[in-house]
Amino acid sequence: MSQAAVAPSKVSGHTILAFDFGTRWIDVAVGDTETRLASPLGMFEAEGGKRRMAEVETLLREWRPERLIVGLPLAMDGGEHDITRRARHFARQLEARFRLPVDLADERLTSAEARETLSGSGRGARRHKHEAHALAAKIILQDYLDDSARR
Repeated sequence: MSQAAVAPSKVSGHTILAFDFGTRWIDVAVGDTETRLASPLGMFEAEGGKRRMAEVETLLREWRPERLIVGLPLAMDGGEHDITRRARHFARQLEARFRLPVDLADERLTSAEARETLSGSGRGARRHKHEAHALAAKIILQDYLDDSARR
């Protein structure tokens, strides 16, 4: 997996991993319920079910999360399309195989927000496409952590 330099957390909160499911890449972020901060981890290829699950298993062994989040790609009107169904299937696979709670999180506009963030920092999304993907996973998780703090 292409990874950013983030060490496993030793904070007393609960670790959460988030996945931004795509047809070519699955982007990953890690966060903690104590600090309520998310960080991008990287990405891995989405193709090949066995290899995909092996990548997830490696992440789970390293980070030992108590919960997983899968971004749910909905249309702007809230409707579902093929990638939405595939993301739901991926979430069910994670839950069944790893016996961890999996929440789905609306990911509308996270990719646009990631591109805007990169552009605002002087890094174009085209030249930093991989950063934009990992940043989208971070935004999904950060939104989830922020929402859970309000509940």
